[in-house]
Amino acid sequence: MRLIVSWLITAVAIALAVWIVPGIEIWSANVYLSIVILAAVLAFLNAIIRPILQFISFPITVLTLGIFALVVNAAVLYIAAWLGNGLFGTNFYIENFWSALFASIIISIVTVILGTITGVRNNH
Repeated sequence: MRLIVSWLITAVAIALAVWIVPGIEIWSANVYLSIVILAAVLAFLNAIIRPILQFISFPITVLTLGIFALVVNAAVLYIAAWLGNGLFGTNFYIENFWSALFASIIISIVTVILGTITGVRNNH
């Protein structure tokens, strides 16, 4: 149950980012299905690829006082868009780096807020 709620929270966060951030678009007949698929791809990448990227970029992250972690999040979002388009045809497009950066910030904030409200982020 916790996995499904977390997946839906990520899907809501992606939908909000698509709605708010200029330069993030989904060109698909079934937008909701594309968002749910992209949420699954992003969750997979956050579990597998993101820790590796964070480990590799740790010295730069320390030097920038954590700001570089946002760049890592944007890179993971780019990879999710690329995989989602290539494997599942989600038609999720990111126009430029700044759009990816702002979208990753929105996705992070919404995920934390909704995760806290629903209790998914509690470790009890």
